[in-house]
Amino acid sequence: MWRLIRRRQQTEAEIAGEVAAAAAVVAPPTEPDLQAAAFFDVDNTMMRGASIYHFARGLSTRGMFNTTDLFKFAIGQAVFRLRGNENPEHIAVARETALAFVAGAKVDDVVRLGEEIYDEVMADRIWGGTRALAQSHLDQGQRVWLVTATPVELARVIAQRLGLTGALGTVAETTDGIYTGRLVGDLLHGPAKAEAVRALARREGLDLTRCTAYSDSANDLPMLSLAGHAVAINPDSELREHARKHDWAIKDFRTGRKATLTALPIAAGVGAVAGGVAAGLALRKLYRATR
Repeated sequence: MWRLIRRRQQTEAEIAGEVAAAAAVVAPPTEPDLQAAAFFDVDNTMMRGASIYHFARGLSTRGMFNTTDLFKFAIGQAVFRLRGNENPEHIAVARETALAFVAGAKVDDVVRLGEEIYDEVMADRIWGGTRALAQSHLDQGQRVWLVTATPVELARVIAQRLGLTGALGTVAETTDGIYTGRLVGDLLHGPAKAEAVRALARREGLDLTRCTAYSDSANDLPMLSLAGHAVAINPDSELREHARKHDWAIKDFRTGRKATLTALPIAAGVGAVAGGVAAGLALRKLYRATR
């Protein structure tokens, strides 16, 4: 008798499942829009603070460098942001220092650690509003790329975790899966972002007049101006003024003391490379330890 009752319950459950599936409204698949796309900056646009800083923070919790180094980096980024300018000599020095530290590290180590640290530290720092904007483009059949000065390996991890199309980031030279300590080209920052988007558009057959670009920083004006539609996300004062002057959309997802204090640290240019110095130092220690 018990077996009969059990069989009847299973049958009823199966029937309920089939009925529910039959009643479900299935939306037709979105028609791909292959000529339009969206480009999102990462730091303080898609994510609160600097992705490379969060990566360095994750490395510090693994004992790969001490908290004093991390604190110095955070202060350095805060000072950089308040000054609001970029000295080319400082960028060059920071870049060469970072590359010297990362030389010899394995690409696979960076990717593995990036995945772990994203899940632990970065996932909760994604701006929900910006993520929704990216999803709206995906829902329209458009492709969505991140465009950032962050190393491309870390940028790809973020894009994959968010379900985006891909990422454009700073490319470091590698040989047999090992970083050589040299860049391929230069940092993907400022005008270089616009050049990367332009090159991607040529390769993918995109109509830039139908594309949309998003950023928080006036440093990204070349990329924002390249797209047919520009949106200022959590903008700095210079970008906010420019956006208002050119009738660009402005969206601010910050709360509280957003006008005077945003997520610390917020990086761009030198800040991102400074994070690379800290992360590179940690990866250098990891490389030496594995040897």
